[in-house]
Formats: sequence, C-alpha cells, structure tokens
Amino acid sequence: MDNSRLFALMRKEFTQILRDPRTLALAILMPILQLFLLGYAATSEVRNLPLAVLDRDRSPASRALLDAYRAADYFNLAFDVDSEDALRDLVDRGRVGVGLIIPPDYGSQLATGGHATIAFVIDGSDPSVASTALSAGQLIAQNFSTEIQIERFERAGLSLPASQPIEVRTQVWYNPDMEDAYFMVPGVAGMVLYFITSVLTASAIVRERERGTIEQLIVTPIRPWELMVGKLVPYSILALLNTVEVLIVGALWFGVPIRGSLALIFALSALFLVTSLAIGLLASTVAKTQQEAMLTVIITMLPSIFLSGFFFPISAMPKILQWISYAVPLRYYLTIIRALLLKGVGIIELQNEIIALVIFGIILMGLATLRFRKRLD
Repeated sequence: MDNSRLFALMRKEFTQILRDPRTLALAILMPILQLFLLGYAATSEVRNLPLAVLDRDRSPASRALLDAYRAADYFNLAFDVDSEDALRDLVDRGRVGVGLIIPPDYGSQLATGGHATIAFVIDGSDPSVASTALSAGQLIAQNFSTEIQIERFERAGLSLPASQPIEVRTQVWYNPDMEDAYFMVPGVAGMVLYFITSVLTASAIVRERERGTIEQLIVTPIRPWELMVGKLVPYSILALLNTVEVLIVGALWFGVPIRGSLALIFALSALFLVTSLAIGLLASTVAKTQQEAMLTVIITMLPSIFLSGFFFPISAMPKILQWISYAVPLRYYLTIIRALLLKGVGIIELQNEIIALVIFGIILMGLATLRFRKRLD
C-alpha cells in the first residue's frame, strides 16, 4: 500500500469538507443540538401543570386545601374561575390541563366532622400528562385528608377513623380511557404535513438546480411566481392526502374520534402548510445540494419534534425551552389538530394558535419568496 496516495486521498476529502462550510457547520452543530434537546426536553415528568380552581366555598378550609396543591410542584394554580363553563372553556383552549372544583358545603362538612367531596377534572387528550395529574391530584388530597384526620384524632383523643374526611372524585374529559393513540395520531398528522412539504419541497428545487434544468425553466415564458407555485402545489396536495390517510387509519383502526368540523380541520391544515412550505423553500435557497437541503430541514425538525409537545409535555420542560417553543410553528398546529379531533372546539377557542400560524406563514413565506426570486434572478 502506498501511504502517500492514501494520505493524499484523505487530504482531498478533508479539503472538500472544508470547502463546504454549511454542511460542516450542520454536522458539528447537530449533535450538540440533539444533546441539549434530549437532555432537557426529553422528559415525561410533569411539573407546574396549569390548574384552574372553581372554589364555591371560599372558606379557610378550602384555602388550606388549595395551599396543599400549591405547595406541591405538580400544579400551578393559574386560574381562579367562577363557573364550570369558564373552567371548560380554559380546558378547551388548552390553557389548563386540570380543574379543581370545591363544593359550597366543603368547609361546613369538615367543621362538623362530616365527609366532603371535591371534583378533579383532567384533560385526557395527553394520556401521559393526564395519568400523572390523576395520580398527583389524588395523592395530594389523600395526604391532606390524612392530616385532617390526625388533627381530629389529637383533639378528640379518639382512634383514627377508617374513612377519609375528603373524597376525590376524578373525571377525565375527552379521553376517559387515556389511550395513547388519541394523543399520538393527531401528532403524526402534524409531522406528516411538516415532513412531506418541507423536505420534499427543498429537495425538489435543489434537484432542479443540480441537474441544470432550473436554468432551462428560467428562460421559458414561465414567471417566477408561477414556477414557485407549480413546485409547491403538488407537495401540498400530497401532504394533505397523507394527512387524510393518517386520520382515516387513526379513526378506523385506533378509534381516534373526529369531533371537530372536517372543513375546519382541512382549512387550518392548509394554513399550517404555508409555514412548512416556506421552510422548505427557504432551505432550497440556502442549500447547494440535495444532501445539504435535507440536513438544513432536519436541523429545523429537531426543535419541532422535541419542543412542540409531539412526544413530551411542554409544561415539563425548563422555562427557557418553554419560551423557545413559542417560535416553533408545529407547537400551534398540534394544539389545533388535537383540539379539533378530541374536543370538537371551534375557531374561537383556537384563535390564538390561528393568529400565530398566520404570522409565521406571512413572515416565512415572504422571506422564502424574496430569496427564491433573488436566486432565480
């Protein structure tokens, strides 16, 4: 073996790598990004879950119960509502995952040594969060109930009674059996929309450039916007067909309900498509090869997968990652598609997410169009 030829070949490959700084940067940054995302976002441990409280008693006893829930880091007492309709609205909008209802006779029942009942309402659209919230809610109430029993026992000098003074009645909404498929199937629909449109759009445009056919298209009477639309529409249709496929299989095989309007589902899916198409178009203006285009899109997919709530609850992530997740368009679409399928809500409940997707779509598509036209010129 001629070592000089071997070293020359190795030197040539290193030179090629150094001449492609974008791919080199992506290759170096991707493991670091994966490390931080998996290290901090990949957790199913639920902390600071937003809790809405309907306290109809407003007594020192009810405030003591709320202090017990506040002391545990499982829940964050985010809303104090005055009706069950207001509580349901917060759950429908995804603002809270749990609701605590304290009856008006709660304090008087405990004061007379009676038996008080509280209601613990849980949004079951995310089974992993719901199961943790169910266990934590029951455990906190049972521990608080035991403390009340001990106080009664010490005051009266009697033996500890067999029954608990507080009973927790739990009710899981939208997914009573807490089936994982109810959570994952809508998420897969969102990932299909994002993956198909962004990856294939970026690859298709770069492929034309690699083969030299993009120049042939430019010299034809086709206008730049016609070229862009002609490239984007086929992948939009393909993505929507794949989404229909996912929803049909999810409904027929996994039993995932479709409680919302189909017209609204497709309309908001098309709105999300604008954002994912823009990401693919932007990647095509940055990349010079199909491989580089794929890597560019994948670098955006990692935050989308881990910070959108696709696998792991956002409430369990560090605060800094929760703030960063607001910059991930998939986060808003997953909230929309899960709410439409499982809760059957309307536009009013999803207006914040819709506005966010509109803003993302306008900004990203505007940037992508400008860069695409500039590359054609």
